[in-house]
Amino acid sequence: MKILKFGGSSVANLENIRKVFAIIQKQIKKEEIAVVFSALGGVTEILLQSAQKAKEGDRSYIDEVKILEDRHFELVRQLIPIQSQSTVLTYVKVRFNELDDLFHGVYLIKECSAKTLDYVASFGERLSAFILAEALKIEELPAVFVDARDLVRTNNRFGNAKVDFFTTNDLIADYFHSHPGLKIITGFIGSTEKGETTTLGRSGSDYTAAIFASALNADSLEIWTDVSGVLTSDPRLVYSAFTIPQLTYNEAMELSHFGAKVIFPATMQPAMRKGIPIYIKNTFDPENPGTLISNESGNGKLIKGISSMSGISLLNIQGAGLIEVVGVSRRVFGSLADAGINVILISQASSEHSICIAIKTTEVIAAKESIEKEFLYEIKNGEMDPVLVVSEMAVVAAVGENMKHNPGASGRMFQALGRNNVNVFAIAQGSSELNISAVVSQADLQKALNALHEAFFLSDNKVLHVFLVGVGLIGKTLIRMIAQQRKKLMQENDLDIQIHGIANSRYMAFDEDGFDLANCPLPQDAKGAKPMDIKKFVAQMEEMNFSNSVFVDCTASQDVADVYEQVLEAKVALVTPNKKANSGSLETYKGLKKLAYKRGVKFLYETNVAAGLPVISTLQDLMLCGDKVLRIEAVLSGSMNFIFSELEKGTPFSEVVKQAKEKGYTEPDPRDDLSGMDVGRKILILGREAEQDLQFEDIQIQSMVPADCVDAQSVEEFMAKLPAHDAEFAHLLAEAKSKGEKLRFMATLENGKAMVGLRSIDSSHPFYTLKGSDNMILFTTERYHDFPMIIRGPGAGADVTAAGVFADVIRLGNFSR
Repeated sequence: MKILKFGGSSVANLENIRKVFAIIQKQIKKEEIAVVFSALGGVTEILLQSAQKAKEGDRSYIDEVKILEDRHFELVRQLIPIQSQSTVLTYVKVRFNELDDLFHGVYLIKECSAKTLDYVASFGERLSAFILAEALKIEELPAVFVDARDLVRTNNRFGNAKVDFFTTNDLIADYFHSHPGLKIITGFIGSTEKGETTTLGRSGSDYTAAIFASALNADSLEIWTDVSGVLTSDPRLVYSAFTIPQLTYNEAMELSHFGAKVIFPATMQPAMRKGIPIYIKNTFDPENPGTLISNESGNGKLIKGISSMSGISLLNIQGAGLIEVVGVSRRVFGSLADAGINVILISQASSEHSICIAIKTTEVIAAKESIEKEFLYEIKNGEMDPVLVVSEMAVVAAVGENMKHNPGASGRMFQALGRNNVNVFAIAQGSSELNISAVVSQADLQKALNALHEAFFLSDNKVLHVFLVGVGLIGKTLIRMIAQQRKKLMQENDLDIQIHGIANSRYMAFDEDGFDLANCPLPQDAKGAKPMDIKKFVAQMEEMNFSNSVFVDCTASQDVADVYEQVLEAKVALVTPNKKANSGSLETYKGLKKLAYKRGVKFLYETNVAAGLPVISTLQDLMLCGDKVLRIEAVLSGSMNFIFSELEKGTPFSEVVKQAKEKGYTEPDPRDDLSGMDVGRKILILGREAEQDLQFEDIQIQSMVPADCVDAQSVEEFMAKLPAHDAEFAHLLAEAKSKGEKLRFMATLENGKAMVGLRSIDSSHPFYTLKGSDNMILFTTERYHDFPMIIRGPGAGADVTAAGVFADVIRLGNFSR
């Protein structure tokens, strides 16, 4: 014998019902079965809403009931041939006539008791089970309609009745022994000894199925729903959640207590007492094995699932007068019990100075009043503080029997939360070691769930969730590099990089599952593309709330730099080659670094100065170990070095600038390079990293932009005017050659003074040998005094800049472990 239960979503419409019938026909060929049906999807809710409207004198209940009546009539017409409809339509009409009379009475007396509501709610199951039983007869199956009220005896606690199992088991066993056929049973309902209709409370149809399975000593219980078993976490919040193959009864009950809504504890108890296996299966994917719940845990991870509960508030009861006082806990929980308030989680300090309790937010006012009333005199005398309420909280719980006697579960849990800057307000772990619970901010719930899910279930690969603004040369190159290296990073570095947001100056797009990096679209071509708004982009990133999120800015935009503070406040790591923020006001520079430290996230900007060269990190290491910078000399513009190196080959200045722009060496507007502003920003950043309080105004800059080209209205106009000045630059080059020197556009910083400009240097200077787009930086410090530290390499171009950004992103993956 096997009991099958189908929920409301499984019988919500004709198409779904056809799938259910196919499952029943397949199963009945193998063994004896009985079937429990819920009401048609959404019917019970509408019935209860209509009762409430009738009670309030709102006659719109009449229309709602008529819609339900029509829905059931239409289902009969769809399932049953016209020549066989009469009996079924009569049954449905009689039931709705009863409902009309019932609601009219409620409307007249403006009262609706729990007893009446149970009777109202019973109509959904009675209608669906009868119609479906008659339809199965048409399918040539020996279906027998069973009104569970005739067999399930309960007390008179209406709304959540308790089952008299001794009587119920006998009634069920006798009925099944004397009545052959395929039993089609109404879920959710029972009756008292007086014949009064009762309901079995939350997930009552599942409970009905378990009651029948237990009474009949069934081989198994199958609960058919719209998901493929119990998932490792809430799939609405954790996109990588997957089905748990096997759970123990205890594990399933722990998960359900903290929000896993596939199955509820009451459902399992009758089956659990008899050791009857429970299968959670998907009506719409019947071949999927789903989840098995039994006495065996099965092979699996350290934990089985991560569940959560929202709408939680914390009550903190504390005071010096509570230390070593006997009976405080009894009085606290006694007062809550008297007020009918359920305690979800308890955490108490060993000093007994404070007790922390988690309850539903809807009960927090009553709870606070109850406790303060109980401790009125202690509060008046200053022995105890007024009860402190912290709202907008949530509980996350890691559940699994494998945690027993297995060190490291709680360490991994809190390490994962800490790495993702999720603050824990309270902790609870039972001696059974089956559940570790933590209270976190509601705003951090999704991030906490994803962080824990990744730590326990996806720990072989650390996942970075990237949001990329700027998909020009550098951005496109970065995407290509990630796509090319992704497999290797996953295999050798256990690092998976996914891009969930992309944007350019006009459009932005998001993908919860991550864009296909091998064929990543432009923002305007992506599904769901929207007009670009950087504030909305950041808001969407925050709303998606991934753990290990990274904001990558590959633009030169001040508008994007202006949101860095918001990004860091959201506890999202930041990687950028954009110099605008760090070369802005000193206050902004220091504020961003302080904020990143405060929020515990990384702010990486290695590519601010010399593309992929390790300049910033090297300088930071020098300062960290106590060295002091005395002098910095640097060729910091790969484009400017390329220009003056190419001039030596006899190429006209205007043509060289054009080549540099086409190769991507220059900024989008070459005047940013030629003006010296770009180099000025870089030496400013280096100076600040060397712990010198420099402002941009402190830097003396010699511009290489001819005076009549400064005010050109466009880049095109500027490039058109440039050939007129080729002779001037040819003269500068000839003059340097006559001295055996070379022209280099360089920056120096010494004694708090910075200068940027063109210099002619002789062969003794390290910069003399520079070629192409190479950068070179000389650090003269207290430790590198006689021979400066030299860093040299390509300092311009999309490839090297993107490589530097990519390296920073990979570095984040290593930081987050």
